[in-house]
Amino acid sequence: MWVYDYRTNVHHTLKKNPLRFEDLQDFVSCYNPANRFLRQAQEPAEESRWRKFTYEEIIARDKTSLDISWIKDKSLADLDNLPDPEELAADIIENLEAGLESFREIMLKLK
Repeated sequence: MWVYDYRTNVHHTLKKNPLRFEDLQDFVSCYNPANRFLRQAQEPAEESRWRKFTYEEIIARDKTSLDISWIKDKSLADLDNLPDPEELAADIIENLEAGLESFREIMLKLK
């Protein structure tokens, strides 16, 4: 099974840092939709976002969870370089407001 870890050390917000098509170019290149038999893992595997896992590796995981990650989260490793509390709070507010707006749109469509 091929896995691309786009979660670790990537932070998108709707206003300040929205996800763009260009942000996914590496994934598209690794995924190689034109010929899946030519897919290759990136090296070194511990630092790359694209890896292949065998059935044995997956089944050996805790409860065979597919919540797979292997890249070290820089924000957890370097606690001295955390963003200012105000910036963290602003990001949280932005994410909550975006979530509420999405729910409002769903509610309008349901009516």
